[in-house]
Amino acid sequence: MSKRQSWTIDSDLDGIDLSPEDFKASVPLKKVPAGDVFEASRAGDVERLRYLIESGVNVNARDQWDSVALYYACLAGHLDAARMLLESGAICSEHTFDGDRCHYAALNLKVRKLLKAFEARPPPLGPLQAALRETFLGCRANRLYLEQSGSPTNCPGSSFNDASNSYNFLPDVVFFVQGKPIEAHRIILSARSTFFKRKFETDWKGRREVRFSREKLSYPALYSIIHFFYSDRLEIAVDDMEDLVRICKVCKCEGLQRVLEKELIHQKYAEYKSLQDIDNSQKRFILQGLSLPEQDRLPAALYRILQNSLAKSSKEEVLENATDGLVSSIGNISMSCYGDDLADVCIRVGKRIFRCHQVILASRSEYFKARLSRMTDFLEGKDGSPGYALPFLEEHDLSTETFEKMIEYMYTDGLKDIDPNQVFTIQFEAISLSLSLTHTHTHTHTLDNW
Repeated sequence: MSKRQSWTIDSDLDGIDLSPEDFKASVPLKKVPAGDVFEASRAGDVERLRYLIESGVNVNARDQWDSVALYYACLAGHLDAARMLLESGAICSEHTFDGDRCHYAALNLKVRKLLKAFEARPPPLGPLQAALRETFLGCRANRLYLEQSGSPTNCPGSSFNDASNSYNFLPDVVFFVQGKPIEAHRIILSARSTFFKRKFETDWKGRREVRFSREKLSYPALYSIIHFFYSDRLEIAVDDMEDLVRICKVCKCEGLQRVLEKELIHQKYAEYKSLQDIDNSQKRFILQGLSLPEQDRLPAALYRILQNSLAKSSKEEVLENATDGLVSSIGNISMSCYGDDLADVCIRVGKRIFRCHQVILASRSEYFKARLSRMTDFLEGKDGSPGYALPFLEEHDLSTETFEKMIEYMYTDGLKDIDPNQVFTIQFEAISLSLSLTHTHTHTHTLDNW
């Protein structure tokens, strides 16, 4: 499991007057050593709250009274507890039901200042989610829509800027809804939805553009779910939620569908305190991936893809005259043999050939982004190579065991069953791939503990 990323307040946020006095520790009413996240927040017991958060509790869950933990911390005026929840991804956006209640219930000005500071930018994303979201927004049409809708394009953990993205990994499919494009990558959509996977293997196989003619298909709803596939973060107008539920049903996103259906019922009877005169087109619903079961989140989806690809990776010798870089022919490795994993590049390490996915490697590693950017003119099957042959790269000075762990991290933000003796080797060799592993969690330890 990867380490949950937190972030701190930027004191230069416009229009917010913050002073060190505002963030002095609050005094808890009592200790609740066995309390849940709601009790700990209400009591201001930051030690218990820290334990629960580190254990993976969903900080945006609601209790039987439809209240989130942040609401209780704000209501009681516990600044430290509120800040801890916000740093862990608690949603405080003012045009959402939970955010509206927290702003309305805030006991004092200090709590309101805190909420305003965190409302200025979204909760943090993990390294995997931030990298893939950056790739998604690197597609011009996707970024343009988000900017026009008024949503923030930068999240903590993301490094998107024009200078660092002179090369963006191009989409391999474009959807047109109501005449407007959404650019995407097949492997991400296939990993998150069995519907998309089946379509790419059948009706949409080989197609670069897919045009939807149904007038009832909502562009904002489809955009929202595809953005969610990349980032594990969903933000949508309440008005568009019914359309999104229908899309989830078609896409077989059952976990997300259940959450949205429950939220729709809640929104029907929700009593907004300070937004009574605002219609549903301005009210928002925000969902973090942590609100879903682990198997429905991005790392688990890509882990399944990775395991499928590793199972199909070859240990056979490749052509002896293979050189570092592109090779037109790679013997018996071809998409016609193993198309169901949607691999689009082969990487030889030692005597093993790894079947990988360019968009994931390029999103996670500047080294691979640079190498793969030189492959834009490669045509499958050219120069007399077997039909559907994949692009081929060769890596030297890496062991197969180390490379397998590196791509596991790139796909999942975590490592399983790592040998402690491998840690230094992996960290050292990861530097050459521009891949930061310093905060990687494994089942029993972190790399930076060794």
